[in-house]
Amino acid sequence: MEEGRLANVSAALLVGGASSRMGGDKARLELAGEPAATRLARRLAALCEEVLLVGGDPPEGAPGRRVADVEGPRCALRGLVSALGAARSERVLVVATDLPLVSEALLLALVAWPEADAVVARDAQGPQALCGVYRRAPAQAVAARRLADGRRLALRGLLDELDTRVLPEDVLRAVDPDGDALHNVNTPEDLARAEARLGAAAARRR
Repeated sequence: MEEGRLANVSAALLVGGASSRMGGDKARLELAGEPAATRLARRLAALCEEVLLVGGDPPEGAPGRRVADVEGPRCALRGLVSALGAARSERVLVVATDLPLVSEALLLALVAWPEADAVVARDAQGPQALCGVYRRAPAQAVAARRLADGRRLALRGLLDELDTRVLPEDVLRAVDPDGDALHNVNTPEDLARAEARLGAAAARRR
């Protein structure tokens, strides 16, 4: 580590693009006075020396190296392939822009968990592929093959093909006791709930 940051784990923020349900670019939606992508990129930059901003059009103030998406169907798998291909480290911490409340404690738990091809968090819908740490070479090989196939784009299918470990529920509760870290923002209502959760957390700290 240098200056308290990890040198052997790259971080990748999947910036994505326009969202029909949100009505605009989720990366530029403001949360607590700043764009969601900037908020997340700063959190990742506090943990890792290398931060990648993958795809989309990240806000100017977001720290990190811009990485264009590879060719292929527009989907989350394409962003993951792009991130793994551009990262310099063998392990890559991947987070989606629509998880703006993801916590440093959860990210550190993912990095610290025993290594596998994929180590991911779990929400009520199951393993969350876009909040996890990937071993670059094996994950990229499988993800790129699935993307080229064009018919197997689901991220859960990718996890099924990899040696995947999921953070146990007791660990997730310990690092995310309020259950906010994996709150997914896809609609204006989701954004309003995220703002409310941030306000409630700030009130508890006072």
